[in-house]
Amino acid sequence: MESLRVCVIGAGSISDMHFQSYQNNPNAILHGIYDYSRERAEEKAKKYGIEKVYSSLEEVYNDPYIDAVSICTWNNTHAEISISALKGGKHVLVEKPLSMSVEEALKIEEAVHKYNKLLQVGFVRRFATNTKVLKSFIDHGKLGEIYYAKASCLRRLGNPGGWFADKECSGGGPLIDLGVHIIDICWYLMGRPKVKSITGNTYHQLGNRGNVENLRFYKAADFDKGRNTVEDLANALITFENGASLLVDVSFTLHTKKDEIQVKLFGTKGGAELEPELVLISEENDTIINIHPQIDHLTFDFTNAFQNEIDSFISSCLSGTKPIAPVEDGVEIMKMLAGIYEAAEKKCEVVF
Repeated sequence: MESLRVCVIGAGSISDMHFQSYQNNPNAILHGIYDYSRERAEEKAKKYGIEKVYSSLEEVYNDPYIDAVSICTWNNTHAEISISALKGGKHVLVEKPLSMSVEEALKIEEAVHKYNKLLQVGFVRRFATNTKVLKSFIDHGKLGEIYYAKASCLRRLGNPGGWFADKECSGGGPLIDLGVHIIDICWYLMGRPKVKSITGNTYHQLGNRGNVENLRFYKAADFDKGRNTVEDLANALITFENGASLLVDVSFTLHTKKDEIQVKLFGTKGGAELEPELVLISEENDTIINIHPQIDHLTFDFTNAFQNEIDSFISSCLSGTKPIAPVEDGVEIMKMLAGIYEAAEKKCEVVF
C-alpha cells in the first residue's frame, strides 16, 4: 500500500497527538513540520525524528513531496491555511473548529470542491470507542427516533488563558472550544438533522480567575491572568427541522462544585448516556432496564480516539473515500456556533 507524506503545521500542545498518531500508522510518513517559532518546530522535529523543518507556509504549500497537512494552529488561521493547502494540492486535516465564521467555512468548502482534495475536521469524539458502539446501536434502531439530546461540559476553573482567551485569535470561549465537541457528537448521533432555530445566551462574569490558588488547571503557553475577552459560560437550545431539539451548556469557569461532562440522547424506543460513561436505557416485558455494554472504554478514550481519527484520515486520503467528519459537517457545526453567538448578542431567536 502506498504511503501518505504528511507535514504538521503548528507545534502547540495538540500537535503531539498528531505526531504520535502518524508515527503509529505504517501508511504515513511524517516528513515535515512548520511553526512560526522556528525553535519550537526544531524541538518537535528532534523529538519525533522529523526530516524537514519548513521556513514558511509557502514552502509547505509548494512542496510536491507533501500529500497532506495537519493544521494545529490558532482558530483565526484555520481558513487561510486550509484554503492555501488545498490550492497547493494537499489533503487537509484541520483541528476544530473549522473556521471563525460561516463565511470562512463556506470558502473552505468551496476550495475542497474546486481543488478536488479531501478535508477532514478534527471532531475527535466521533472516533471514540463509546461513540462507535452507541452509533451501532442507533443505526440498528435500538433507540428509535431520537427527538431530544442534552449535553453539558462544565469546568469550574478551566479558562486556559493565552490565545484561548483572546476572541480575536479563538473566535470565542468555551462554546467554540468545548461546545463544538459536544454539539457535534449529539448532532452526529441524532442523524445530522437540519437546524431550524436557535436561542442562546453567553455570560461574561468571572473572567479567567487567574487569582485562584491551590487548585491546578490547564494554562496555555501564553497564559496571562489579566487577559480575557471570551465568555465564561454559554447555553443554547437548538431546534431542528425534524422536530428534535438539543439543549447544551458549556463553561470555562463557573461556581459549581466540580467539573462535569454529560451527553444524553432520548429516543422513541430507548435512551442513552454517552458521558460520563456509556449506558443504554430500554424497555422490555413492561420493565425499564439499564444496559451496560461490556467494553474497555465506557468513557471518552482520548488517545485511542485520536489514533482512530488519524488512521481514518490516512485511509480516506489513500482510498479516496469520504471522511467520517467531512467539510460539510464542519460548515453545519459552524452555523450552529455562529447562531448561538448571534442569538446571545441580539437576545432573540435566530431562524434558519
